[in-house]
Amino acid sequence: MHSTQIIAIRHGETDWNLAARIQGHTDIPLNATGERQARQLAQALAETPLAHIYSSDLQRALRTAQALALANGAPLATHSALRERSFGDYEGSRFADIEVSDPPSALRWRKRDPVFAPPQGESLQTLQARVSQVVAELAANHLGQQIALVAHGGVLDCLYRLATRQDIQAPRTWELANTSVNRLLWTPDSGLTLVGWGDTSHLQTIGLDETI
Repeated sequence: MHSTQIIAIRHGETDWNLAARIQGHTDIPLNATGERQARQLAQALAETPLAHIYSSDLQRALRTAQALALANGAPLATHSALRERSFGDYEGSRFADIEVSDPPSALRWRKRDPVFAPPQGESLQTLQARVSQVVAELAANHLGQQIALVAHGGVLDCLYRLATRQDIQAPRTWELANTSVNRLLWTPDSGLTLVGWGDTSHLQTIGLDETI
């Protein structure tokens, strides 16, 4: 009764995923593949006991969460703190574009500089603090229960790092596939621990693995 089980899910695929465009807070819808992935996810978790589903309010995550809620019957609420990292003026561009237009910033981004923020955007440090706080708040309200969090690649990356005690700047060696099922445990004393990661067995076609 002193822990909360968490299923963390990345949204389904979008056209901007396919085009490698930086999404951030830009509200991009799921494409046809993403809609199919959301339905497959929902079918896979239809009988999973869930006390609540929490979703980013951006439509690519919310549409994925709505499919799950419809199949599962668990209540659904949105929370803006589950949004992707804000990339500010870079949203809509590709990383390759930033490398050409602003090489010093692109280098800081590639090296995962914790305090680097795109113009009008968020730093990794700010993102991780936001994610850590909202997950602790939501999990604390559901001790002894299981909840689902439907969010974004950047958010899931933070969860993995928090659960495995890896630094913000550590190279990423784990996948962040669209509608992957990722399981964590939260306790008031220890925070997050990793249970299982990257389950895409419910998908016939796996979406692109990137974090934008």
